[in-house]
Amino acid sequence: MAEAATLSRHSSEGGQPHDAAAESHVELSIGGMTCAHCPPAIEKVLTAVEGVTNAQVNLASRVASITYDPARAKVTDLVHAIRAHGYSAGTATTRIPLKNMHCSSCVIRTELALQMTPGVVSARASLLTNAVDVEYQPDKTDFAAIRKAIEQAGYKVAETGAAAEVEPADEGLAPEEVAQQAEYRTLMRKFWFAAAVSVPVMALSYPDLIPGLRDWMPMGSGTRRAVWALLGVVSLPVMLWSGSQFFTGMWDALKHRAANMHTLISIGITAAFLYSVVAVTFPQFFPNMALAEVFWDVTDVVVALVVLGLALEIKAKGRTSEAIKKLVGLQPKTARVLRDGKEIDVPVEEVIAGDTVIVRPGDKIPVDGLVLEGTSAIDESMITGESMPVEKGVSDEVIGSTLNKTGSFKFRATKVGKDTALANIVRMVKDAQGSKAPIQRVVDTVSGYFVPAVMILAILAFVAWYNFGPEPRIVYATIVLVTTLIIACPCALGLATPTSLTVGIGKGAENGILIRSGDALQSAEKLNAIILDKTGTITRGEPALTDVVVAEGQSKDVVLQLAASLERGSEHPLGEAIVKGAGARKLVLTDAKDFAAIPGHGVSGRIGDRAVLLGNAKLMRDRGIGIEMLIPDWERLASEGKTPMYVSIDGKAGGLVAVADTVKPDSKSAIEALKRLGIEVVMLTGDNERTARAIASQVGVDRVLAEVLPGEKAHEVQKLQLEGKTVGMVGDGINDAPALSQADVGFAIGTGTDVAIEASDVTLIKGSLMGVVTAIEISKATMKNVRQNLFGAFGYNALGIPVAMGVLYPFLGILLSPLIAAAAMAFSSVTVVTNANRLRFFKPRRISS
Repeated sequence: MAEAATLSRHSSEGGQPHDAAAESHVELSIGGMTCAHCPPAIEKVLTAVEGVTNAQVNLASRVASITYDPARAKVTDLVHAIRAHGYSAGTATTRIPLKNMHCSSCVIRTELALQMTPGVVSARASLLTNAVDVEYQPDKTDFAAIRKAIEQAGYKVAETGAAAEVEPADEGLAPEEVAQQAEYRTLMRKFWFAAAVSVPVMALSYPDLIPGLRDWMPMGSGTRRAVWALLGVVSLPVMLWSGSQFFTGMWDALKHRAANMHTLISIGITAAFLYSVVAVTFPQFFPNMALAEVFWDVTDVVVALVVLGLALEIKAKGRTSEAIKKLVGLQPKTARVLRDGKEIDVPVEEVIAGDTVIVRPGDKIPVDGLVLEGTSAIDESMITGESMPVEKGVSDEVIGSTLNKTGSFKFRATKVGKDTALANIVRMVKDAQGSKAPIQRVVDTVSGYFVPAVMILAILAFVAWYNFGPEPRIVYATIVLVTTLIIACPCALGLATPTSLTVGIGKGAENGILIRSGDALQSAEKLNAIILDKTGTITRGEPALTDVVVAEGQSKDVVLQLAASLERGSEHPLGEAIVKGAGARKLVLTDAKDFAAIPGHGVSGRIGDRAVLLGNAKLMRDRGIGIEMLIPDWERLASEGKTPMYVSIDGKAGGLVAVADTVKPDSKSAIEALKRLGIEVVMLTGDNERTARAIASQVGVDRVLAEVLPGEKAHEVQKLQLEGKTVGMVGDGINDAPALSQADVGFAIGTGTDVAIEASDVTLIKGSLMGVVTAIEISKATMKNVRQNLFGAFGYNALGIPVAMGVLYPFLGILLSPLIAAAAMAFSSVTVVTNANRLRFFKPRRISS
């Protein structure tokens, strides 16, 4: 089995893995469980481990959920305890918040360092969350080793829990969000300090522009030199404190023979600062200039603007995950449960599986469950995206965090905590938002060469201006060097793709569509063929009464009432459909006497004083019933893909009742929408050709693959791919799983089996084909946004760097100011993230009514 687990540190494991005040939680997948006696045995084993305070094992999901004290127990101890008793335990996954990740080279270096660590299975870093997801083998490595690998790569683990200062506003946030907020506040303090210093420094750096200052600080005077020397002293704290992260980031990178965005900024502001020091201290080095130029203002303003850009970038990145925050905010805080015959309110975390939960009008449903008593209409739009309330009655499923609109009811809790539908959705969306699309891997590769290339270009530009530029050549060369280094923005390249993917995947979740990865999101845009499984996808997946045809002199209600009474209590799907159809028409049914099932033919019995037969034509002919007048109707119904059955009353033909797996209301409109998107629609089914064609004609499908055995479905997908098509597969059953995996993009109907959902790339929670259309629309909108971001990021650097190098000076006399370069660099990343956030306002054009 695929063994994976999720480790979340609710307090200090991220920064202090052995803090006794902290309590940690881990989920380990368990292999080898064969019966209901296994979970209690494993729970007993785990609770016997010193430091374990709670252990729950779910047989269905095969996951052990363990709460423990990290000061007294390690994940390794838990794994060894499980394995010592004959069960297998898998890997663990943890999300570690990091400091000072600002470009793609940071991501690549962090991932490589971790992937080379023994025991680490995979590592996936994200600029958006400033965190890295690490899957590791607890018996081969631990958090301390992972932390060491991160620090050796030049980065630091952001402190959380007891080791971090958590503001009241940050309570309830994930560790990586707390770290981001702390970094944002620190950067804003640094910005305000740098900005406050920059204003007087800029004024005093250019006294010739201000009449009063010009008279007080004449050119070449000792006063001007003294004031500028003072400005250098004032600017030093700006560079060393407000800009400290640039120097520490550069040093960490240099220790690993690498370069990053910090390297560019550090060299730029250091060059400007050192030039100014030399110009003030040793003016003789600059004959005929008479202290004409210093760059203290460049140092201060560049630091202020870049730091502000980083802070705004963090703020903007936080908005990309609003979909997750909305989902998390849906869960109610308390639940009303029935215990010992009394209604009590308890925190939702204390609801356990099997509890009877009471819900009143206007309440949010706290956890997942099955209705025991009562009826109501439930607003499930926050989970499924469906705006119309759904009627619920006894034995119907209810989803946690949805809103009860009308009646009161009781239900039995079946899934609580991390097993609820909402918790699974949040987990899937978070995992997907941290994934990478294929296009991002290309950008990461390019970004790895970006910073060294910019440094080489800056040096070449300096040399060219120093050798061939106009006087004062040293001033022009310095300006060009500083401007070229500062204007380059690897951050924009690194953020162009993940920001759009995060918003796009979140937008899918808001519409009841769970996209599992960036790969799936990018591939969905290219689909030009969709295979739809018939049963449960195009149709409802269960038979329903569709027609009642009666012989002359008979009543439809009477014929249906007798047929349904005869089938009352039947476990056959066709019989159940007839009974439900009669119930929908509010017909009163009675018990059958002398009931007999006739294998391969039908059933017989007496309803009151009337003899009733229900079955096929052979049964009627064997009993001498004349059915000639009903044969045309039988043939018509059969040609429509329905299953017609003859009804005989007291030895005479009474009529026909027809049952069929009915088409979902929005299947036809969804298929029309797919065709408008230029996608070929193919229907796949194991049914006979006639039934398949009948359904296909109802929904507008032209290409039908009928009588396909379950094992052949994946082969049919492959054949379509060999035609050169990018194929999507939509299904809901266990036998659809291989085909879903074979397809370029697999869409699972959320009302289907867990196996199909696990095998798919996209899950449609509400089970509507319109979800496929919406998913493709979201994919197209997201990838368009990605291309806009990449065009902007590459275009900005491709245009800005040559201009900064001075290519326009020989033609137009234009030389870019370092201050303008700093402003452009600072806001280029913000622009990319802001453009990605435009996706939050995307609305599908085609939504079923």
